[in-house]
Amino acid sequence: MTAIKHALQRDIFTPNDERLLGIVNVCKAGKKKKNCFLCATVTTERPVQVKVVKVKKSDKGDFYKRQLTWELRDLTEVDAKDASKENPEFDLHFEKVYRWVASSTAEKNSFISCLWKLNQRYLRKKVEFVNVSSQLLEELPKAEESVPSGESQSVAGGDEDALDDYQELSTREEQDIEGMMEVCEYAISNAEAFAEQLSRELQVLDGANIQSIMASEKQVNILMQLLDEALGEVDTIEGKLSSYEEMLQSVKDQMDQISQSNRLIQISNTNNGKLLDEIQFLVHNMDLSKGHIRALQDGDLTSPKGIEACINAAEALLQCMNVALFPGHDKLMAMKQQQHLFTELRDTFARRLTNHLNNVFVHQGHDQSSTLSQHTMELTLPKHSPLHRDLLRYAKLMDWLKVTHREKYEGLSRTYVDYMSRLYEREIKDFFEIAKIKMAGTSKEAKGKFATLPRKESALKQETENTSMLKPGLHGSSGKLAGSTSSLNKLSVQGSNSRRSQSSSLLDMGNMSASDLDVADRTKFDKIFEQVLSELEPLCLAEQDFISKFFKLQQHPTVFPPLAQPEAEEANGSLPSRMPPQAEHRHSLSSDKDMVRLMMNKVFQSIETELNSLIALGDKIDSFHSLYMLVKMSHHVWTAENVDPASFLSTTLGNVLVTVKRNFDKCISGQIRQMEEVKISKKSKVGILPFVTGFEEFAELAETIFRNAERRGDLDKAYVKLIRAVFMNVEKVANESQKTPRDVVMMENFHHIFSTLSGLKISCLDAERREAKHKYTDHLQSYVINSLGQPLEKLNHFFEGVEARVAQGVREEEVSYQLAFNKQELRKVIKEYPGKEVKKGLDNLYKKVDKHLCEEESLLQVVWHSTQDEFIRQYKHFEDLIGRCYPGSGITMEFTIQDMLEYFSSIAQSH
Repeated sequence: MTAIKHALQRDIFTPNDERLLGIVNVCKAGKKKKNCFLCATVTTERPVQVKVVKVKKSDKGDFYKRQLTWELRDLTEVDAKDASKENPEFDLHFEKVYRWVASSTAEKNSFISCLWKLNQRYLRKKVEFVNVSSQLLEELPKAEESVPSGESQSVAGGDEDALDDYQELSTREEQDIEGMMEVCEYAISNAEAFAEQLSRELQVLDGANIQSIMASEKQVNILMQLLDEALGEVDTIEGKLSSYEEMLQSVKDQMDQISQSNRLIQISNTNNGKLLDEIQFLVHNMDLSKGHIRALQDGDLTSPKGIEACINAAEALLQCMNVALFPGHDKLMAMKQQQHLFTELRDTFARRLTNHLNNVFVHQGHDQSSTLSQHTMELTLPKHSPLHRDLLRYAKLMDWLKVTHREKYEGLSRTYVDYMSRLYEREIKDFFEIAKIKMAGTSKEAKGKFATLPRKESALKQETENTSMLKPGLHGSSGKLAGSTSSLNKLSVQGSNSRRSQSSSLLDMGNMSASDLDVADRTKFDKIFEQVLSELEPLCLAEQDFISKFFKLQQHPTVFPPLAQPEAEEANGSLPSRMPPQAEHRHSLSSDKDMVRLMMNKVFQSIETELNSLIALGDKIDSFHSLYMLVKMSHHVWTAENVDPASFLSTTLGNVLVTVKRNFDKCISGQIRQMEEVKISKKSKVGILPFVTGFEEFAELAETIFRNAERRGDLDKAYVKLIRAVFMNVEKVANESQKTPRDVVMMENFHHIFSTLSGLKISCLDAERREAKHKYTDHLQSYVINSLGQPLEKLNHFFEGVEARVAQGVREEEVSYQLAFNKQELRKVIKEYPGKEVKKGLDNLYKKVDKHLCEEESLLQVVWHSTQDEFIRQYKHFEDLIGRCYPGSGITMEFTIQDMLEYFSSIAQSH
């Protein structure tokens, strides 16, 4: 340990002007053994600072390093753990407690002793040593204590033993010694002579001191006598002080009693004040006036003033019942009686309110006056705004009932929905019966049929008619069409004079055999359907607004519905009078909007069914009605979604819109199917096919209906489907045609399609319009070329043979040497076609073209002009071949281009 101590002093503390006084080898208690050293040090400079330093050996083990440093003045307690037994553990209490285990008990005791001595010497605030043996805590020598504090603090070095023996010279002593040494010049060179001189002077001083003491004996005796007298006076003063202390002690006891009494009085006053506050709080918040009690027990629920009084009383009662009581209030007898009174008043008023509103709901549900409008045949729904206005006076009471009596609130909700659903069902059924009568027609038979049937039988009859409907198609007639002939499955193409009637049959053929409707009829249907939707929309919105306000479904974030029902009953459309609580909890909803929508579904459970039935009837009368219904229904759905996308009206109309869209798609599919089933007559020419004119009529009607409509995209998709089907079936009919050439069928029909699309200017069909024009142009050219082979048939064959020889590799100037194509053969063929013969052939060609073409398209002059152009081009081609293959022969045609122009002109004028 001595070697370590010297090494630490040399390497760590000497460079920092410190002296190492105590050291102990320790490790932390309760952890793995990692040894370190605790060192007690003092600085060599003033003022002296005492520190405790933790020194640890480096990881490499070749030198020591300072790790932690504490000031000794920060040490508050030293705990040696056990004063009687040897124990190497000890604690040092700085700002936190450090627990150490020394390598030996002797090192621990030595270090603690060093700390005690440093504490006694340098610190004013003494450190507390706990569980330390008294032998270690030895007092410093008295000589050491007699040294002034400033001198004692000048000790700056030495080990533990030298701490008690060494004393530093004071400044005066240093000056005296220096003066003596200056007097004796040999003090340094001859120390022994200087010591002898000092000894002699000391003896002289001792003698003088003894003589002085002996001479002052009398003064000493006098001093001692004065000290004895002073001690006597001190004893007297101490006796008086003791008596004073006894007197003060009695006064202190009395003051303590007075203070205790004052404290008890203050506590009593405080308690009385708190009790008064509690009583005032209870009286102020738990007192219900007699007027409120009378209103709750016997208040009038029919007059506005009575309702207002009941509302004020109910709110006051609810406020009293919702007072936040402190613990212990419920144990007071008066509080129990008051709460019991509140409970009875609440139950009594809730029962009165529930019975009154139940009677109002039942009376309204059985009211027949609102259904009398069916006899007037007016397409209007009764207004319920007076009932809503009367019931909204009870809205605050419903809110009170919702908070206080949830079961009664839910019972009222079910009662309202039950009876109002019956009322609305009667009104809506009567309303839709009138709409169906007006939609089916205004004949007396139709009126008598619907008016004489009982309500249930009429509904059953209508349902039977709906289920027995045929598949809808693109049927009905436009205002331009005169009538219908036969069904599409047996459609035959007649003569040119019956083409318009055939075109009509495409639109007229449907599920009803006599659906010869005109534009006025469809306009009337459109107005009826719009009026139905316009009557339903405000009715649903008004009822939804009333339910939200009356049942207070806009104030609370979460409401459990009173109308939850099993899925099976909901599917059957039945409304139970009361659901079990388990079912209500299982089917509970999460928001007020869901609650409102559920109640609306029950109140207006027949609207969607009736709307679908009306839509089915309209589609049965004329499938073109699906176009009107799609536009109107889309507009109303869009309007409802702008108001509230999740409302009952928006949801219901959205569901019905799906049905309307499905009917519209069926209408388009039926039209396409009718196109595919078209058959042509083998005895007459084809002309413009009926479904081509039918598409024109459909497009004109659709453009009128869908002008500025929201569902324009559905019509564009239908256009594309229909026009592709028209293209495909025109080619199909052209391929099957036996009397009319294929090119003529294609040319005429695609010319008509192109004219139609050009006039309508439908942007989504621009590609089809260009395709129709291309097909029309191609087939016109093809028909003209094929027709020109007949007037100059032999001449055509001859020059085709010439071109074939050239194509086989025969040089053009050598063709005249071919036996079949020499000059003599050419002259022979040309002589067969003099001008008169050519004109005769062209006249026959004109008659044949006129026989092929139909009158509706008026393409005869167009075809004849194209024939003229093609004939001239062919003539020039023949002359070119003669010039190249028969050079210098002088062979020419027997007619000129001018002759041909005259032939074509005279033939056209003659016909």
